Amino acid sequence: MMTSSRPVSVLDRWLVILLILCLIVVPVLNLVVPSDHPMHIGTFNVTQLGKYLTLALLALSVDLIWGYVGILSLGHGAFFALGGYAMGMYLMRQIGSRGVYGNPELPDFMVFLNWQELPWFWTGSEHFVVAMSLVVLAPGLLAFLFGWFAFRSRVNGVYLSIITQAMTFALMLAFYRNEMGFGGNNGLTDFKDILGFSLQSDATRVALFLASGAALLIAYLVCQKITRSRAGRVAEAIRDAESRTRFLGYNVDAYKLWFFTLSAMLAGIAGALYVPQAGIINPREMAPLGSIEIVVWVALGGRGTLYGPIIGALLVNYAKSWFTVTFPEFWIFALGALFVLSTLFLPKGITGLFQKRTGL
Repeated sequence: MMTSSRPVSVLDRWLVILLILCLIVVPVLNLVVPSDHPMHIGTFNVTQLGKYLTLALLALSVDLIWGYVGILSLGHGAFFALGGYAMGMYLMRQIGSRGVYGNPELPDFMVFLNWQELPWFWTGSEHFVVAMSLVVLAPGLLAFLFGWFAFRSRVNGVYLSIITQAMTFALMLAFYRNEMGFGGNNGLTDFKDILGFSLQSDATRVALFLASGAALLIAYLVCQKITRSRAGRVAEAIRDAESRTRFLGYNVDAYKLWFFTLSAMLAGIAGALYVPQAGIINPREMAPLGSIEIVVWVALGGRGTLYGPIIGALLVNYAKSWFTVTFPEFWIFALGALFVLSTLFLPKGITGLFQKRTGL
């Protein structure tokens, strides 16, 4: 019988503490500290931090299946984007008659394309509860159907990675088409408010930051609980010796499907929180390079740790923000170098090196 997994490490505790402190300190420095004070954090920076936290949640979702089940997904950009589109549909419906064309029902891009009525899949999208349900159900259902056929067919390794990439690429091409009803190349944008609160106000931006941090913290604790449970031990056994685990009588396909679906739903939540802070969602979020970039975050931080990919996502996206402003043409080369260096010299990522040096 498999026993309960290893105890919570010092790094696990420190990450939780730092996240909680961040959720307390950042809003105070933005809303309470005067704008002319050197300790003040501007609203732009709060929004930037909020986006980093959503991307850290996306990295966590990939680590759950790559680090613990051994499934290297190159298609999580699709799940992230689907959650983002579900949120974007809700935000577009909140614009109402304030759009350029003044149509209370149809978003501007539909009026421009001479749509006469909302597509059936937009039904109920003006309701927050419906939209939030779609945030998890859309990516979850896609992952379930994809995983059902892939895992039952015993598709593994690089072949599975390739077809996840193909799925994402196909979905991206579909969403580029205007007749899909998602804004085509331009996507969904020009959002004005959420739950009746202006997206331009400092308080709303701080609230979105808090929601992003809380979602990351809750997801981290849930994933920590799962990976340290019996199911987590079985997942690790599948990762390390799938044939032997199957021979012992475990339903390997069911475990893979369950973890894959849960991971996609977490990615969808990350996308939904990202969109109101970024102000746009379009098919480029599904680009193959984006999904590969997520893998770089996880590899650099240290897969199979949960906290490693969060650190990797925060560091890489901060570096990306700096590079794209200072040396925009060199970012893609820097990203490639990070992946090569982490593969050759940091097989367990930054956190693995830190643990080796400190013994934590």
